[in-house]
Amino acid sequence: MIEIFKNANYDFIGKSKFFIALSIAICVVGIGCFFLKGFNLGIDFAGGTLVNVRFRKPVDDSRLRTALSKRGIDSSKVVIQPVASQIGEVPRNEVLIRMPQTFSDEKVAGGIDTDKRAIIEALSVNYSEVTAEQRAGKLDVNNVGRDTIREKLLEIDPLKYRSSLGEASARQEYEKLATAVVDYRDKVKGGLIGDVSEVSSLSGLSQLGDFFKANFYAGDFSVVNAEVVGPQVGRELRNRAIYVTVAALAGMLVFIAFRFEWVYGVAAVLATAHDVIVTLAFFSIFGWEISLNVIAALLTLIGYSMNDTIVIFDRIREMLKLRKRDPIEKISNDAINQTLSRTIITSGLTFFSVLALVLFGGPVLRGFSLTLFIGVIVGTYSSIAIATPFMLWWKRFYAAREVAKSAALDKQPTKPAKAKAKA
Repeated sequence: MIEIFKNANYDFIGKSKFFIALSIAICVVGIGCFFLKGFNLGIDFAGGTLVNVRFRKPVDDSRLRTALSKRGIDSSKVVIQPVASQIGEVPRNEVLIRMPQTFSDEKVAGGIDTDKRAIIEALSVNYSEVTAEQRAGKLDVNNVGRDTIREKLLEIDPLKYRSSLGEASARQEYEKLATAVVDYRDKVKGGLIGDVSEVSSLSGLSQLGDFFKANFYAGDFSVVNAEVVGPQVGRELRNRAIYVTVAALAGMLVFIAFRFEWVYGVAAVLATAHDVIVTLAFFSIFGWEISLNVIAALLTLIGYSMNDTIVIFDRIREMLKLRKRDPIEKISNDAINQTLSRTIITSGLTFFSVLALVLFGGPVLRGFSLTLFIGVIVGTYSSIAIATPFMLWWKRFYAAREVAKSAALDKQPTKPAKAKAKA
């Protein structure tokens, strides 16, 4: 194995009090910030909306944010993620927009339609190149459903079905025509009709050209889908994220206690919990958003940090069998130094990979990459400076308690023997 630190002999255990004091200070600041400032919870936990929008032209992110902000949506909380096309496909100019809710909590039950209308209104007025005169009194054929088209046909009755067939039969016939329009838009044109005149070229719709020109226009975007995460769902996701993190730590504690000793497991879990607290402290202090991606990164960090700690503990266990006369403090310090090159090489490679994600991953991966960026640094530090000192402290505490217990037993007066019964 490549050794960066040849014959390393650093006194990590001797500096353990400084390391632990530093960690306690950071954790106290972080926990204080949790209670005073809280977290910037993302849509996954605080509730919000995920909208899939397809545009006719390449998307201008700045214009799109401006359009949403004019609708009263906080643009700083909006995440715009391009949807990549398959290899060989024509670019779809499609984006996913994550944003806070634009409607009140009591309307959550019908929130998808409400929010979809709000997005269509915001983009039509503030982003679309279709003028107000072209939109006046008309419906956007690219953003209405089959039922809306059917009801408009039934209302105006351009083919006189209501007078000749009756209300029920006219509704059925117009529903077939509306279905043909929607199928053409979604299945043939990919969600965007270029011009309403295209509708008249469809089979059975040649007589409706004037009707569609008078009542519809073809917008330059289409809201493909809108999904709402209500506040209650957000709370459930938040609670499950906590449960999953605690369950991961508990499972590792059981495994390490079974594989080594329980004190090793407790030390490793405390060091890993330290990593999670410090990482979350940075998110609270700087107001970075916490999403499900961040929770996934935290779980990755837990496994990564635990692996580093186990490597050191395994070396300590091996050396305890070979150097039974040496004090455990000396053995532990040597074990850290012997695995130092391996720890730095592994963590360094991971760090540079994560650094690339931080610099070039974009806003969608920012939470995930920042979590790992901080976590790799803190996790490497805790494996060296927190886990082993805590294990040694507990062993010393336990040994001192056993000595005190033994001394207390030695000091107890012996009970006098019972006098022999007289013959």
